[in-house]
Amino acid sequence: MEKTFDVVVIGGGGSGLAAAIEARTAGREVVLLEKNPQLGGSTAWSVGSITSTGTPHQLRAGIQDRPQDHYDDMPLFAGDLAGRDNDAFRRILCEEVPDAFRWLLGLGVRFYGPMPEPPHRQPRMHNVLPNSLSYIYHLERHARRIGVDIRLRTRVTELLNENGAVVGAACGAGSRFGARCGLILAMGDFTNDPELKSRYMGPQQAKVEGVNATATGDGQKLALALGARIVNGDLALGPEIRFIPPARATLVRRLPPWPTLARAMEWAMDHLPQALLRPFIMSFLTTALAPSPKLFEQGAVLVNKAGRRFCDELDAPALAVPDQPGKVAFILIDDRLARQFSAWPHFVSTAPGVAYAYVSDYRRNRPDVYAEAATLVGLARKLGMDAPTLQVTITEHNSAAASQGRTPLLEAPFIALGPVRSVFVHNEGGLAVDREHRVLGAQAQPIPGLYAAGATGQGGLLLKGHGHHLAWAFVSGRRAGKFAAERAATTATRAAQ
Repeated sequence: MEKTFDVVVIGGGGSGLAAAIEARTAGREVVLLEKNPQLGGSTAWSVGSITSTGTPHQLRAGIQDRPQDHYDDMPLFAGDLAGRDNDAFRRILCEEVPDAFRWLLGLGVRFYGPMPEPPHRQPRMHNVLPNSLSYIYHLERHARRIGVDIRLRTRVTELLNENGAVVGAACGAGSRFGARCGLILAMGDFTNDPELKSRYMGPQQAKVEGVNATATGDGQKLALALGARIVNGDLALGPEIRFIPPARATLVRRLPPWPTLARAMEWAMDHLPQALLRPFIMSFLTTALAPSPKLFEQGAVLVNKAGRRFCDELDAPALAVPDQPGKVAFILIDDRLARQFSAWPHFVSTAPGVAYAYVSDYRRNRPDVYAEAATLVGLARKLGMDAPTLQVTITEHNSAAASQGRTPLLEAPFIALGPVRSVFVHNEGGLAVDREHRVLGAQAQPIPGLYAAGATGQGGLLLKGHGHHLAWAFVSGRRAGKFAAERAATTATRAAQ
């Protein structure tokens, strides 16, 4: 063993940091192992919203809201899948996220909101300021301040098992970290792991990449080797079509997570006219979010780099994009559609309750994914496509449009939005865990010493709707840290006796 700790936490995203802080606050010796060069995980890649009732923001707005109302509203997001939800964990989430929200405030994280998101009956979505990196900034600072030992570039390859109990983790280069009392898996989901996606979702889904390139299901695989199982592995947000990210980070992503800046932004969002804030908001909306399916419903055409239409845009087009050259495509519209998608209710992308981005916003904010020309030949040249192929594609589309009840693309100028790609944002396939976040093995019995939090330990909970994944990350992370610390105390007491 390189060193033995009371609690070993694997994963340095929101849930892992929350678990490490909670266990350390309870007086335990804690190490956090992160495979990447920096902390962050999927939390750092997220939009950054968290959904909660009873927040100071709701109270200031005169909103009376209860955890029970939140609990009742969540199944409305799941629809027909509601029967597959873990109701006990949904109860835990709704009852404990208000305290987690205040805990984040106490660490220095700042929010704007609450924002409405139907079918929530009350505005509950709170957006972090200035961006999702703020979570990591404040949690890492606090973790280091209280003495959590953080090891970066440390990839765990195996869980150490002794007499049926997990007692540590083996890493690359032969290093080992012992866990006297508990090891917590907080390693995210498997949206970027072809093996697990193929097993639980299907071979075509396995071709779709994840937004977080390092979300490779490491925690699930480590636990599966010990007899654990994955619940709801076939469910995910996606695949969905998204614009490729800009070559340079946007202004929103470059803003430092300083408390003073966050407070200034919070004041500005409450007091400045929307006209002044719109350019700032658009830099986010035109980067991080998916184009609306209504584009295709109204007649937009999806073509590949060769200029060929390759799928029915109304029938799971995101599954077809990975088979195209470069795994990318372009959304083609004409002037009629451009005018239509220049005002409410026809938007290109949106963050619920925040704002809407239209064609003109993409022209202004994302010139790298916007091309316009007076003719299809001119558009093909700008995109590097074969002009005759693109002309034939649109001619055939227009000829068939009338019989299919679709609108042809006839009015110049012609516009291409893209490249776009298909991605999974997150998946719901977490390990089966009990109410103390202990990972369940054979005969649904806890594997001694092994805990899981966040997406790794989602346990069948459905987290549809914005702000629920981060809410679960912080709630489950804190709980797993607490229960692992309590096990440490129990073990120490028995050893003393």
